[in-house]
Amino acid sequence: MFSAGITFLPTKNLDLTSKFYKETLGLPLRLDQGSCYIFQITPESHIGFCTGLKTVDKPYEIIITLLTNDVEGVYKSLVEKSAQADAPPRINEQFQIHHFFITDPNGYRVEIQKFLDPRW
Repeated sequence: MFSAGITFLPTKNLDLTSKFYKETLGLPLRLDQGSCYIFQITPESHIGFCTGLKTVDKPYEIIITLLTNDVEGVYKSLVEKSAQADAPPRINEQFQIHHFFITDPNGYRVEIQKFLDPRW
């Protein structure tokens, strides 16, 4: 039925946001629409940031989760790029995940995660 997905979020600063998602996280810019930038996460998943959207009151309540099989490797790479993690990677028994968080220039929390649950 559907072939891909894009989640759009507001930003006040496309340049800072673009630098973070392109340089720090390594996501390619898929489409520059002027006031919106769309970054490719996987061939079928994307995230977009637009200046024309109403900003959220509590951006820290937004969580953007990026899945990887190498949480430790991504952590080391991001720390080398001066990203500030909330803590080193850890296991969350309740949700059966291995993860950590960083914060993007908009105040959104970016979770780097691997599911440990065999159902995933």
